[in-house]
Amino acid sequence: MSKKAPSEDEKFLYVDKDMLNNPMAQADWAAKKLVWVPSEKHGFEAASIKEERGDEVLVELADNGKKMTVNKDDIQKMNPPKFSKVEDMAELTCLNEASVLHNLRERYFSGLIYTYSGLFCVVVNPYKMLPIYSEKIIDMYKGKKRHEVPPHIYSITDNAYRNMMQDREDQSILCTGESGAGKTENTKKVIQYLAVVASSHKGKKDSSAGELEKQLLQANPILEAFGNAKTIKNDNSSRFGKFIRINFDVTGYIVGANIETYLLEKSRCIRQAKTERAFHIFYYMIAGAKEKHREELLLEPFSNYRFLSAGHVQIPGQQDDEMYEETMEAMDIMGFTDEERLDILKVCSTVMQLGNIKFNKERNQEQATMPDNTAAQKVCHLQGINVTDFTRAILTPRIKVGREVVQKAQTKEQADFAIEALAKAIYERLFRWILSRVNKALDKTKRQGASFLGILDIAGFEIFEDNSFEQLCINYTNEKLQQLFNHTMFILEQEEYQREGIEWNFIDFGLDLQPCIELIERPNNPPGILALLDEECWFPKATDVSFVEKLIKTQENHVKFSKTKQLKDKTEFSLFHYAGRVDYNATAWLTKNMDPLNDNVTALLSNSSSQFVQELWKDTDRVVGLDTIAKMTDSSMPSASKTKKGMFRTVGQLYKESLAKLMTTLHNTQPNFVRCIIPNHEKRAGKLDAHLVLEQLRCNGVLEGIRICRQGFPNRIVFQEFRQRYEILAANAIPKGFMDGKQACCLMIKHLDLDPNLYRIGQSKIFFRTGVLAQLEEERDLKITVIIIAFQAQARGFLARKAFAKRQQQLTAMKVIQRNCAAYLKLRNWQWWRLFTKVKPLLQVTRQEEEMSLKEEELQKAKEVATKFESELKEISLKHTAVLEERNALQEQLQAETELYAEAEEMRVRLAAKKQELEEILHEMEARLDDEEERAQSLLVEKKKMQQQMQELEEHLEEEEDARQKLQLEKVTCEGKIKKLEDDILVMEDQNNKLLKERKLMEERIADFSANLAEEEEKSKNLTKLKNKHESMISELEVRLKKEEKSRQELDKAKRKLEAESNDMQEQIAELQAQIADLKAQLAKKEEELQNALARLEDETAQKNNALKKIRELEGHISDLQEDLDSERAARNKAEKIKRDLGEELEALKSELEDTLDTTATQQELRAKREQEVTLLKRAIEEENRTHEAQVQEMRQKHTQAVEELTDQLEQAKRVKSNLEKAKQALEKETSELTMEVRSLSQAKQDGENKRKKLENQVADLQSRFSDSEKQKAEMTDRCAKTTAELESVTNLLNEAEGKNIKLSKDVTSLSSQLQDTQELLAEETRQKLQFSTKLRQSEDDKNSLQEQLEEEMEAKRNVERHVSTLNIQLSDAKKKLDEMSSNIELLEEGKKRLQRDLEAANTQFEEKASAYDKLEKTKNRLQQELEDTLMDLDNQRQIVSNLEKKQKKFDQMLAEEKSISSKFAEERDRAEAEAREKETKALSLGRALEEAQESREELERVNKALRMEMEDLISSKDDVGKNVHELEKSKRGLEAQVDEMKTQLEELEDELQAAEDAKLRLEVNMQALKAQFERDLQGRDEMGEEKKRQLVKQVRELETELEDERKQKASAAAAKKKLETDMKDLEGQIETANKGREEAIKQLRKLQAQMKDYQRELDDARAAREEVLTTAKESEKKAKSLEAELMQLQEELAAAERARKQAEAERDELSDELASNSSGKSALADEKRRLEAKITQLEEELEEEQGNMEILNDRLRKSTQQVDQLNNELQTERSTSQKNESARQLLERQNKELKAKLQEMENQVKSKFKSSITALEAKVAQLEEQLEQESRDKQANAKSIRQKDKKMKDLMMQVEDERKQAEQYKDQAEKANVRMKQLKRQLEESEEESQRATAARRKLQRELDEATEANDAMSREVNTLKTKLRRGNEPSFGSTPRRIGGGRRVIEDASEEEGDSQGDYNGKSTE
Repeated sequence: MSKKAPSEDEKFLYVDKDMLNNPMAQADWAAKKLVWVPSEKHGFEAASIKEERGDEVLVELADNGKKMTVNKDDIQKMNPPKFSKVEDMAELTCLNEASVLHNLRERYFSGLIYTYSGLFCVVVNPYKMLPIYSEKIIDMYKGKKRHEVPPHIYSITDNAYRNMMQDREDQSILCTGESGAGKTENTKKVIQYLAVVASSHKGKKDSSAGELEKQLLQANPILEAFGNAKTIKNDNSSRFGKFIRINFDVTGYIVGANIETYLLEKSRCIRQAKTERAFHIFYYMIAGAKEKHREELLLEPFSNYRFLSAGHVQIPGQQDDEMYEETMEAMDIMGFTDEERLDILKVCSTVMQLGNIKFNKERNQEQATMPDNTAAQKVCHLQGINVTDFTRAILTPRIKVGREVVQKAQTKEQADFAIEALAKAIYERLFRWILSRVNKALDKTKRQGASFLGILDIAGFEIFEDNSFEQLCINYTNEKLQQLFNHTMFILEQEEYQREGIEWNFIDFGLDLQPCIELIERPNNPPGILALLDEECWFPKATDVSFVEKLIKTQENHVKFSKTKQLKDKTEFSLFHYAGRVDYNATAWLTKNMDPLNDNVTALLSNSSSQFVQELWKDTDRVVGLDTIAKMTDSSMPSASKTKKGMFRTVGQLYKESLAKLMTTLHNTQPNFVRCIIPNHEKRAGKLDAHLVLEQLRCNGVLEGIRICRQGFPNRIVFQEFRQRYEILAANAIPKGFMDGKQACCLMIKHLDLDPNLYRIGQSKIFFRTGVLAQLEEERDLKITVIIIAFQAQARGFLARKAFAKRQQQLTAMKVIQRNCAAYLKLRNWQWWRLFTKVKPLLQVTRQEEEMSLKEEELQKAKEVATKFESELKEISLKHTAVLEERNALQEQLQAETELYAEAEEMRVRLAAKKQELEEILHEMEARLDDEEERAQSLLVEKKKMQQQMQELEEHLEEEEDARQKLQLEKVTCEGKIKKLEDDILVMEDQNNKLLKERKLMEERIADFSANLAEEEEKSKNLTKLKNKHESMISELEVRLKKEEKSRQELDKAKRKLEAESNDMQEQIAELQAQIADLKAQLAKKEEELQNALARLEDETAQKNNALKKIRELEGHISDLQEDLDSERAARNKAEKIKRDLGEELEALKSELEDTLDTTATQQELRAKREQEVTLLKRAIEEENRTHEAQVQEMRQKHTQAVEELTDQLEQAKRVKSNLEKAKQALEKETSELTMEVRSLSQAKQDGENKRKKLENQVADLQSRFSDSEKQKAEMTDRCAKTTAELESVTNLLNEAEGKNIKLSKDVTSLSSQLQDTQELLAEETRQKLQFSTKLRQSEDDKNSLQEQLEEEMEAKRNVERHVSTLNIQLSDAKKKLDEMSSNIELLEEGKKRLQRDLEAANTQFEEKASAYDKLEKTKNRLQQELEDTLMDLDNQRQIVSNLEKKQKKFDQMLAEEKSISSKFAEERDRAEAEAREKETKALSLGRALEEAQESREELERVNKALRMEMEDLISSKDDVGKNVHELEKSKRGLEAQVDEMKTQLEELEDELQAAEDAKLRLEVNMQALKAQFERDLQGRDEMGEEKKRQLVKQVRELETELEDERKQKASAAAAKKKLETDMKDLEGQIETANKGREEAIKQLRKLQAQMKDYQRELDDARAAREEVLTTAKESEKKAKSLEAELMQLQEELAAAERARKQAEAERDELSDELASNSSGKSALADEKRRLEAKITQLEEELEEEQGNMEILNDRLRKSTQQVDQLNNELQTERSTSQKNESARQLLERQNKELKAKLQEMENQVKSKFKSSITALEAKVAQLEEQLEQESRDKQANAKSIRQKDKKMKDLMMQVEDERKQAEQYKDQAEKANVRMKQLKRQLEESEEESQRATAARRKLQRELDEATEANDAMSREVNTLKTKLRRGNEPSFGSTPRRIGGGRRVIEDASEEEGDSQGDYNGKSTE
């Protein structure tokens, strides 16, 4: 029996059974003892055991015959070939990794991608399209059980669906796997199957249900567009998990669906890898949006967006613009409105625009600035918010600290983070909204769901190099899902064992995972990871490092927790999951968990002008804002476990809750598990990476499931099968006769002596532990081999015996032959024998008579034959004569037919002419039809225009009335708002007064500080007077030093207070500015409202203009006052600068003087003079300050008075306005009523009459056009009817003609045979025969032409049918065009384009999927085979080790300890290496730093030396003091320390004072600039307001006139409308009648189509008949040739032939009569033929058009095929490169192996050396660290000096910039205020005089300096006396650090300070 070959579908589903039952493979497995050996390349390789050497085994590889020694523990048993490509890997007898991998690999390579593994369905991605998802396959799996059909996703879904229907239990399908493994595709297939199954068996076709299924399928493209992206592994990777819940009713129909999502990867919006993409929607939108939308969405090219880091990354085989159209279409199907779609795209555009916002850092501050706000403007435009508010919220957000609201400036990093967080949050909220909208669309049905089927598509367990917070969440979910799997497996096993009645201690394997789950989710005692993370989020100073430290403290002793042993990474820890150890990095976990946002921006978005944006930001209360983070600094923190209502929820809490909900739903369902596996990272079909697959099998829990299987009895066999297969092992155990299967199995197992622990006997099955069946298989093979050997021995014995018997027979025969030969040799020479041989043949002479009788009988027979032949000849001659006669008759007929043929040709010419005429008529008719359709469309358009005009007029009237009412309401509201604004102005004035008071207080405090400074200067004077008394002076200095320390502390406190107050002032100013801006905006709005409301008040405008003129005058006055203020402030600033310069010069001079002070009277006088000058300068400065303050107060008073006057004038103007409005409204009402009545009456009549006439004309035109169209329609219908009748008649005639043709052909064959007979008789007849043959050929040609004509007619008929169908379509289109808009044509064209694109995309996708499927199949086969092998090996090992379990456990423990020790050593080695590298790098860096420091030190020493040389030169130049140089130096060094300390203190105070003054100056400048801007804005707005008011007045007047006209038109339009409505009703009735007529015509056309089909069939029959005729004609020709030879012999019988000829002539006459009758019929046929040909030409033209379209499509197809070829070429190149890469990888792996081996050898050697090297390195590091500390100290000292210099430079730069800004301001003021120039000149002259005085004083001081250098000798003596006492003064320490030198006032404290300063100028640089 030959088996049926499997179809293409079955190849990818069913296993080839012949390969499984191959006895050769079975024998090979049994003989070679095949096992699995670990391989780095293939994972595991097959090998045969050659020799066992203790713990090691010598093995020969099966593939290459290479021998190698392997450890016994590394070997895994191989399953028998019976288990090859097994569908359920739980059935494998050897359950190990190698068997599982082998099984999957074998199945994958043979195209079987689906494999069961217990409860799991393992799917390997084929990377190509497989033909296993068609409707045929769906029907195959419908209603079938799991074991009845091969593994498939459809089988799992169908079982789930049937269980749901039968048990009324909710079901769930859990799809997990890596990215690119095919999770999403399998979920699609599940939904597709359910959509078919749940709707295919419905009785009624419910349209809503159909829409629901369509929407369910269309929800996927939307979610993919917004949630999927291209990654390295997958081109369409879903970056979120989803749970699709499909609800069914009681009858099994789909009622609705709901989708929940988990862990959207929102960070992909911001940044991606190089070859990756962001979410698809961004690329779809930019590529596919139309120009109109592009303008609305403010779209730019790909390269302009920072968030699209890689630009436009294209996906192969996918066009983004086409995908955009698909998503929009899917949204349309899901019921998204156009507005919603536009809003969604706007949000997407804002996300991309947020990335284009750039921030810069200010030069001297950390504060961020926004130099270019174009991107911010775009964002605000798209989101409907204010730009200034947005920028303020980003750069200086308001934070609530306690009860106060503070504005905090943000740094660049904070601003960037805020923008990125906002982009992520916006996109996440958009995704949630889309999901809720989809769910709303899917849950719209009113029917309730009885049960549901859930599909979970979530990322599987993965271990990356860097595992962050998201990976912890994913692994946590997979732990939960694996626990669910273990629990369900435990329940099913328990049910199975209970059903079979097996005793077994049940183990809940779900509890194995509980410790790890509790470690993550436990709330307290001790808290888990998520709880600790939430707790840390509340603490103020918590960091990621503190979180990890806390975690290590609490969970250090946990079984599943371990801390990393690396010294560097303090944020790393490890968890032991079921799939292995995972190292987590906790950097940025706190921010990820809190997910903070700028609440200022969220508040703006929640109050957006866009309703959509408001809806997105409804729950802004839940946002973790800056306020909540600020609150975290409070001491009282709530506990992490309990969250109060209204508090923010962390990401961890929300995810934990959502996961808990998911797990409760899954626990309430019956789960079905699908595990998707990626075979390789190259996306190649047919390639399977063994290590990658094994890693996934571990992560997916497949190997975990196998581990659980091993604990029980995984191998189960039915009794009958067990007995049938293994009865050979216990042949004598079972008695003959019938026996129950269970009893037989019990007897067999007793006979086999199996251990009771290895098996259990149930009710219907026998259960075995792993490996038992493999052992039984081996025994069975041995038994069979013994039996076969015995059988072979018997067979060989039988054959040998048979051969022996044959040989014996041959021997006997040879003996007989030899005997006969010997006898012949004896007789050969004997004479009698010779005589006997000669006489014997002569003995036949007696038989001659018998031979004669025989000859006579033969003669008689020959005569009879001759007589018969003669009679036959006579008959043939008679026939010959008849044939000749027939030939003559046929010749005559042929002549007649030639004449008929000529007539037929003439008829054909006439038909062609008629055909052309008919074509012209048809063209004219089509043109008329088109004209009529255009007229009908134009009529419809006009009708719609009229209706629209009517509606617009009505709406316009209603809008005008509404506008009038609104204006009245707005007037009332405006009055209320004006009052509120007045109150607000009063409040603002109060606030201003408060601020002014606070400013006065600040100024008073500054004055107090200046007084304190003056007091300190007086103290210094007293100290100089008491300098002669050295001992008493030193004691006083010590006392005063203490006092100064106290005063310094007080000053520090005062400084801090001042700083806090200045910060408060700045914040208040910022708030005031914000309030002013808000008030400005409100004022602008109110002014616009006032202008709109008071547009009609012409009288009031004049008054308002007067008031505005007064306001302008006052504002000009104010501006003058402000300019005066500015000029005075500028003068003050200049004076202060001059004062600072003078102070600095004074201090320098003082320091120089203090060094050279002398006890002489001249020095004291000079000092007194200087002090007097200083006091004079101070007094002058104080007087200037007082005058300035008085001027400021006067200016403020003036400003307040001006503001009060303005407010009074405004109030008066408003009162006047209100009175005027009331009066005007009353007048307007009266006038408007009167005018409206008059105008409406007059114009209504005129308009009504005009419109009535126009409408009547239009109606008449319409009616005439309609009647014409109806007539044309009637004519068309008549013509159609005629054509149909003609067609019927033509077809009848054709049938008759065909029948006659058949008869004629038969007659022709008979006559041709007769003609051939007659041709041989006469030469003339031969000539005639030649003519006849030529005519025959002509007739055949005619027949061929007729056949061609028939075929053309057939084609014409088809074209006619097509034409009829097109006419039907045109009729239906015309009907639709009368009812619908003309825009449908555009939509149809777009649809056509979409379909073409879809076709191209489908072709490419088909090819890609086919290639992917091939790959998946191969990988699946490999994996299945490896799985089977691993399972079998494990079972065998367990059987072998069952007796030695205790020893094995001990050995395992030892091994584990050794492994742990080795791992520890390896980790220590790695650490040591890392530390060594780090220390080397540190050493190098320290060395470089040392070198740099040494160089800087050398430079400093050079400078110091140079300075010392200068000092020595100076000292040596003085002759008198030469001896005391060394003493002076010593005293100098002692004094320098004290002087430096005092300097630093003074400098700090001066710096702080100067900073306060600078801040004050900047504030004043900013206030001036703001006031000037405010005044300019006010002026511009006033002017704009006046212009707008005038325009509005004009518009109001125009609107009034238009209103009156429209009211008149309304009345006339109403009357016209009524008439039109009546006309429209009549027209509608006429249209309905026309529609009915059309429907009847359509019915007739359908009947015609049916008739045409019948005619086609008849024509086909006629063709067949003609073909038969042709064959007979050919046969007749052959016969004629054979008869020609006979005719030559029969020439003698011509006479008889002539008689037959006469008979033939008679018959000819009869045939001619029949032919004549046929000719008349043919003429009628010819007429009909002409008509048909006319129609055929029409249809041919249509065919040509369609062919043109087809050619266009073919061109597109060719292009697509070319693209496919290109892609294939690229694929081939990529494959070649991948193969090269593989080969390179293999080489690298080999090298890696060798290196590993070397490493292992080296490890032992290095361990001993490490300790010594580490100690040496540590010593080196300690030395280097000491050197570093020394260098760092030197560096700090150098850095301090550099900082001071930098600060000086910065101050100078600031001063220069301030001067430049002031100069610019002065220029502007000089242009505006020429009047104030005189005052400024006077002030300048005064300041110049003061500067001249200062220069004179400076010159004096220089002279005094020169004198002081001479008096240095006297100072040296005093220094010698003070040496001993000053050494005691070095004891008090001053801990303040030097800060930048500001150049402010310096305090002259005592003589020691003065001396120190003078020396500090010489040596200050070196000490600094």
